[in-house]
Amino acid sequence: MRRYHVTTFGCQMNQHDSERMKGMLESLGYSETDSRDDADVILFNTCSIREAADNRLVAHLGHAKRLKSERPDRIVGVGGCWAQSVKDEVFARFPFVDVAFGPGQVHKLAEFLTSDSLTAQGFFEFEGFTGHLPAKRARDFQAWVQISIGCNCVCSYCIVPSTRGREVSRPPGELVCEVERLAADGVREVTLLGQNVNSYGRDLRGDERASFAELLARLDAIDGIERIRYTSPHPKDMREDVIRAHAELPSLCEHIHLPLQSGSTAVLKRMRRTYTRERYLDRVAMIREHVPDCALTTDIIVGFPGETEADFEQTISVAEEVGYDGAFTFIFSPRRGTEAATLRDQVPHPVKVERLERLVEVIQRRARERAQRFVGRSLEVLIEGPSRTDATRLRGRSRHNKVVNFAGLGSSGDMVEVEITSATSQTLAGTESLLARAAH
Repeated sequence: MRRYHVTTFGCQMNQHDSERMKGMLESLGYSETDSRDDADVILFNTCSIREAADNRLVAHLGHAKRLKSERPDRIVGVGGCWAQSVKDEVFARFPFVDVAFGPGQVHKLAEFLTSDSLTAQGFFEFEGFTGHLPAKRARDFQAWVQISIGCNCVCSYCIVPSTRGREVSRPPGELVCEVERLAADGVREVTLLGQNVNSYGRDLRGDERASFAELLARLDAIDGIERIRYTSPHPKDMREDVIRAHAELPSLCEHIHLPLQSGSTAVLKRMRRTYTRERYLDRVAMIREHVPDCALTTDIIVGFPGETEADFEQTISVAEEVGYDGAFTFIFSPRRGTEAATLRDQVPHPVKVERLERLVEVIQRRARERAQRFVGRSLEVLIEGPSRTDATRLRGRSRHNKVVNFAGLGSSGDMVEVEITSATSQTLAGTESLLARAAH
């Protein structure tokens, strides 16, 4: 049997796309191997958000080049955002690559593998949803659901609109049918994916038109789906109807990832984020009003061009005021083809590093303080497998998207009640409740 190996870089959308690549390959008779050395087809699903991902990819491609030289009949493929961003040069830079394709052309991989072509081919048009393809899910009880592709925002630092195209929403009826099939297949938790999920539906017309809040309500009504998550919303589009949905829909989890990027209105304007510091904090206040226990996480970029010490202090003050449950923090790195790469007043790297360290200290301290509210409580945890640090314990997630390591008797996919005994900035610890154990 022919075998394949997929290496995935980047965001949840890429994880979703890789599951579709795997499902498509298995429908063609391939089987997955854990070792790239044993693969007949070697695939890389790439990211182009940050320079570090580019550098890691090039190192991995070096390994693939060696394997290709040892067995020239191997197929090496490169898909995803990085492939789309360098589409005019990928084969010149990496002549051992056989096929390259952008995020909108994943289905073309099957076409290439079943063709008689012996020449390298590239597919880079924006067409189709990978959500239509078969999937091989990482876990039987969890699934990604792609509700839209592309992005209409023009953030000055972001390359995504040029690699994934304009925003296109999938019809709500189609999404309801997909989630119903997932529920029938044993899925208990779905995560809705889009570059900007809460602008979902604005391009739909007629009977298909639906807002994001309306879509959430329709999915919440599906029997068997016990948890709904989504990522990522944009603060400019975070409306009260979606916030209220978190309080009113039983399956919609108490967690919102609300990217800040900067606490300075001046920097946000240069980023072209189209909201102010005040607008962002107003959205946070509304979330806390309607869903007091909601976990808030965020993304923050440090060292954007022109960021002064006063600007950075504004970011620190928002982090202190909001008290995030967690954050992804990044040093700004210019991406080719973006406006921010050409801006003057680039911040020196040592200054970026020093600011990042100060920010991380605040994020972790406030997250640790926030996490203490769970100690002494009993939380519903969906078991994902054994703990990564102690094989005698289990690991799962609460509805707040907090990782919980605990002593218990459940199995992957089980929902259990866990009594929380301690908390750090990133994880909770506890013991499965005695009543839950008696039920096993």
